[in-house]
Amino acid sequence: MGLGAVGARSARQLLSSGLVGELVVFVRQPGRSAVRAAAVGGPGIVQLEQLTRASFGDALCGAQVAILSAPSLGEQLPRAAVEAGVPVVSTSDDPTDVRALLGLGALAEARGTSVVAGAGMAPGLSCLLASWAAGALDELSEVHVATLGTGGPACARRRHAALREVVEEWRDAGWSRRVGSSGRELVWFPGHSGADCYRLNRSDALLLVRAFPALRWVTARAAASRRDRTTSWLPMLRPPHPEGTVGAVRVEVRGRRAGVAETVVVGAKGRPAVLAGTVAAAVAVRAAAGELEPGAGGLASLVKRPGEMLAELSERGAQLMRFEGAQSAASW
Repeated sequence: MGLGAVGARSARQLLSSGLVGELVVFVRQPGRSAVRAAAVGGPGIVQLEQLTRASFGDALCGAQVAILSAPSLGEQLPRAAVEAGVPVVSTSDDPTDVRALLGLGALAEARGTSVVAGAGMAPGLSCLLASWAAGALDELSEVHVATLGTGGPACARRRHAALREVVEEWRDAGWSRRVGSSGRELVWFPGHSGADCYRLNRSDALLLVRAFPALRWVTARAAASRRDRTTSWLPMLRPPHPEGTVGAVRVEVRGRRAGVAETVVVGAKGRPAVLAGTVAAAVAVRAAAGELEPGAGGLASLVKRPGEMLAELSERGAQLMRFEGAQSAASW
């Protein structure tokens, strides 16, 4: 569902995998999406459909997986998929969407299927990186996620709103409310120079705390300029770029190993829509094959072997890196 920057990338990845016989794409405006659907290409059959409850219900017959790459779809469509035993993969980072999907956990377990919330760059790739890094520690206490760039117009509009919204941050084993665009922190991203990052209303903490209940502190920040923060209270003053060109994600995991405090910093760089689409496609293949844990959650909860999936994403073109300890871009 949805053929924006991330949806088109995930569709192209699926068709090029050779595992898809037919791909049905649901959009709200078929006329405007016809050209983009034709450009997706691939050996599979791309069928464009108007998104309605009836058309979606018909497509569930025989479907192996449903990918939600459009914002604000609500609960009814994913619930219909879960009731039909079809796994659901969502790329949304909006906490409202994520909470609705997590609410389907009991139903998904009863149907023996999976509901993946946050299968994009962050959350998504960030959850996999955090899960892998946590494996190097005996005790996990903190996870801090920062991102640079946006995946497309819908992602840019969501980030614009998230910078002004109240942020629920996990601190000292409880939720605390923070002001959006606060908490300035200079973050060094893989392959890039440093950027000032600020709090925003994203669902990283919601999903990571669900996967690692012992966490004491989880934060989510995004790179933002003064103009971004100042104008976040206004409608977007100009149309967003059709697809973000520069992007990166950085995950800092803190804990203890052999009784000694330890910090592991990992990340990835690339165009955000490409990274998000690659993650969504790879997760969809695993969900269709029944390789994810049943229930609802993020990738840190549902992916059994994060190292194997990160290796697969690397083969698909994701540039994964680990920080080696010196404050310079060359250390990634």
